[in-house]
Amino acid sequence: QLQASGGGFVQAGGSLRLSCAASGGNFGASAMAWFRQAPGKDREFVAAIRAPAGIQYYGESVKALFTISGDNSKNTAYLQMGSLKPEDTAVYYCAQRTSYGMGSYLDSSVYHNWGQGTEVTVSS
Repeated sequence: QLQASGGGFVQAGGSLRLSCAASGGNFGASAMAWFRQAPGKDREFVAAIRAPAGIQYYGESVKALFTISGDNSKNTAYLQMGSLKPEDTAVYYCAQRTSYGMGSYLDSSVYHNWGQGTEVTVSS
């Protein structure tokens, strides 16, 4: 199971850190990702991190603004979001898959385990 937290309201230019706590599975052999879905829009890839090397992937719209990280001792992935804009408003979902499977880490269909989502609202 995945438990996402950390969402909330923030003004444009502000920061938030999302957390995704994993229970069960092998976190040290997992890829953890964040996707987001804004009202009326398709789900969008935000970032992923692949254990054990910690290789990171980012969506174009968040590169250099967001940072994904993982803490194996806590089985938790984080998404540090900076310079937030109103267009970052969305429900953010964390997801998990094995690091060694087939398919792109940017593709939501290859993630088998999903959290419940945490809502982020950025006001202008």
